[in-house]
Parts: sequence; C-alpha cells; structure tokens
Amino acid sequence: MSEKQPAVSLRNISKSFGPTQANNNVSLDINRGEILALLGENGSGKTTLMNMLSGIYYPDSGQISIDGVPVSIGSPKDAFEYGIGMIHQHFKLVNVFTATQNIVLGLKEKGRFDLAAATEKVRQICDDYGFDVDPNQKVYDMSVSQKQTVEIVKMLYRGAEILILDEPTAVLTPQETDKLFAVLRNMRDDGKAVVIITHKLNEVKDISDRVVVLRKGEYVGEMVTAEASTQEMTNMMVGRQISLNIDRPDPEMKYRLERIRVKNLTVKNREGVTKLDDVSFVAYTGEILGIAGISGSGQKELLEAIAGLQPVESGSIEYNVDDEQVEELIGMDPLKIADMGVILSFVPEDRLGMGLVGSMDLTDNMMLRSFRRGASPLADRKEPKHLAELVVEELEVSTPSVSTPVSKLSGGNVQKVLVGREIAAAPTVLLSAYAVRGLDVNSSYVIYDLLNRQKGNGVAVIYVGEDLDVLLELCDRILVLCGGKVSGIVDGRTTTKNEVGLMMTKLGGGEDQ
Repeated sequence: MSEKQPAVSLRNISKSFGPTQANNNVSLDINRGEILALLGENGSGKTTLMNMLSGIYYPDSGQISIDGVPVSIGSPKDAFEYGIGMIHQHFKLVNVFTATQNIVLGLKEKGRFDLAAATEKVRQICDDYGFDVDPNQKVYDMSVSQKQTVEIVKMLYRGAEILILDEPTAVLTPQETDKLFAVLRNMRDDGKAVVIITHKLNEVKDISDRVVVLRKGEYVGEMVTAEASTQEMTNMMVGRQISLNIDRPDPEMKYRLERIRVKNLTVKNREGVTKLDDVSFVAYTGEILGIAGISGSGQKELLEAIAGLQPVESGSIEYNVDDEQVEELIGMDPLKIADMGVILSFVPEDRLGMGLVGSMDLTDNMMLRSFRRGASPLADRKEPKHLAELVVEELEVSTPSVSTPVSKLSGGNVQKVLVGREIAAAPTVLLSAYAVRGLDVNSSYVIYDLLNRQKGNGVAVIYVGEDLDVLLELCDRILVLCGGKVSGIVDGRTTTKNEVGLMMTKLGGGEDQ
C-alpha cells in the first residue's frame, strides 16, 4: 500500500468533550484509490475523528494535511473546499424537493440558476458511477437506499474527492448493499479516497482494501484487509480474544405456551396502503422467533400492532395468560395493555424518536417506563437511578455519568440504554426491532446474551433483525415477510441463508414449523 498517494494525513489529533477524551494523539493516512475501513467499538472515537475531517468539530491539537499541505478545517464549508464530503447515518434532505433540488440546495452559481443543466449533471454522475436514482424523484417517494444515494451524489456534485460514509449499510438490504459496494468500487477505481465506518466485519472483508482500528480514542493498528481475518480484527478492536459464536440454547419446554397468537392480521397505513396482509403465526414462551424481510415488508407495523401502537384493519392478536385466560389485545392502547398485567417491552427502530428523550439524562429516561406506578404525584428517582447504573455497568455504556443527557452519547451507547431499560422491565413478551443496529461486535454479543437469558426465563422473544447470519444463529424459528405477507416460517437450525433470502423476494416458500 506504500506506493499510494495519501490524500489526507492526520497527525497527533486529539479531541476532548469536557472530561471525556474522544481522540488521543491519533495519526493515520487516507490514500487515493483506496477504500479504508475505520473500525472500533462504540465510543472508540471513529465518528469524532471523521467529524474533525469534515469540519463539524475542530481538533484540540494535531495537524490535518491534504495532499501533503497542512490545512485548517473550521467548518463543513472548509471541508467542501478541500474536496471532503461526509455522509452521515441520519440524512439531511428536504422531503418535498426532488433529488436534483436537494443536491444543488445552498450552492451559489453565477447568473440565473439552470435546473435543467443541474439535472443533466446529476444524471451524468449517476451514469459514471452506476447510481440508481431519478434526478426528478421527490425525496418522500424514495427508499432509504435511494436517499443515501442522493447524499452521495450531492457530495460528488460538489467536487468531493475524499468521501466518508458513517454506517452506510445500517438500513440496507443485502441486495442494496451489493449495489452500494459496486458504486464504491467504481469511485475507488476513479482515484477517490473512500472511508467507511462500520461494525459489520463481513462487509469490511468484502469492500475494504485496508483497515485502521481505534480503541478508546487511540490508534491501535492497521492491517491489509486481504491478509486479515475477522477474528484478528475483532481481537484488535476489543483488546482481547472474544468468541464470535452466538449461543442458541434449546427452547425452554418446561412452561411452553402459545403466548401470542396472531390470526389473519391486516394493517393499513394512513394513506390506505396495506402494510400487513392476512398475517398469522404463533410466538411461544421460551423461544426466540426471528422476523426476516426486506426493509419495509411490514416488520415495524407488526411489532407496533402487537404493542398497541398501530391501528389494525382486521384480524386478531391474542395474549395467552395461562391457557385458561386469553386476552384480545386489538383495540387496547399500550397503557391498557400494561394495566392488564401484559408487559410488552418494545425496542423501536427509531431509538431517539420513539424510545428515548435526547435532552433527558439516563436516570430520567429509565423513569419514563416506571413513573406511572407511583402513588405519589412526585416521581421517585432512586429506583430509576439504580437501574441506570445497573444498565451502564452490565452493558458497558460509555458515559461520564448517569446524569449525562442521552443526546451526548454515541449512537451505539444510546441503543444499549434503550435495550437495557426495556429488558429490565421483566417482560413476558419482548418485541425487539433492530436491537443491535449500529452496535459494535462486543456490544452486539452482550445483547444476544441478554435475549437468550430472557428466552431462558420463559419470555416470548420476537426479534426483527437485518443481518441474516445473526438470525440464522440466534433464532429458534424465523418468520419471513415479503410485501406484508408471510412467505413462510422456517426452523433456524436447519434453514440456510439462501433459502431465507429467496423467501424474502417471493421466490421461496417455507413450511410452517
């Protein structure tokens, strides 16, 4: 790799936020014509380091050089001028504008602005690199992968030569990921410098040329991807040997019960579009039922319907208390469901939008689940504070204290707080949507262990996941959704990734187990 020309050199970069040292004396090179993977656990300083390169933060000390020339990057505008563009996990697009309008938004050009010429330039960039996007399509009509494409084209339109992508495949299907990787390889072959921040080690092996690892804010080493194994990458990230095998104990048969019975469930969204069509299945106590499907196949609506958060068109959701007593959940709001003694713990897809309040600290966010239980009008903070401290310790949440606002934590640590709080509610049914999205390898395995512990306690766990490898290793049975319909339920121990993938796209069809 030594013959490659460094596009960016970072030397002795340090950055602190109050008492927290995010980066300490980090030095690394980013080369042209190369895809560099930046690896590290949650809170290891990866995003902070790249945010300094893209002008969002300014280093406390150290030097950034572009093509060997020392520079000062004080704002995203400065970064653009040096050809640096960063695509964040949360897209910054105007929904009612077209792709082209979003791409040119804020640009100053001499004379009267020519939208037709801009559209043609966008189309040319798409053709050059293999992007699949219509320049005239409105953002509100786009899939997640199309929105991400618009963000990348926006950077290329503005002349970016150095592109940074933060968790680019977090919400993409395997097919969309393959398309994105083909585009990134085209950009690399065109001489661009590409950095991806990701936790998915199989993807790192697939797409990157070189890997740099950060741990606790410090550079700990790098390796040529082709010469490294995922186990070696993991060991370097965590600082010790960890097992990459997910346990799957047999279902707890002692108290086996059909806890949730979903029958002929149909759900439409506010626009009248059918999101779930005649869905039926059973979730047993003491098992993990996985839900697989291409993004938008009805996974979110299914969990929200069971949790009382989604209006239902027709069908039935029965909660089996003890085979003697069966309660119908449809028509009840989440409070009524809780008052019945049915605890549905729900880890939503949108962790800050639906799960936690960013401006509140960890203790107050724990209290959101328990404050209604108190007889006094004054909330008791002792128990939630103890719970917050327990979650921080058990899940290794990186935070200065339990008094820190949740919005100050990294995305992965926010997710740990949310999952920890929901599991601590001692549920009988645990509904989990993308519980490990954005989590590093070590944290993900902590969550898998927690889910297995709930299974061992006789909880019915329903797990929506996007990583098929994990679904096949963790789940006892897997229900596959395709376009809102059940295309099959398969045994997690005997099915294959290919079989589930085909069922996700209507080509397969498993039998009920």
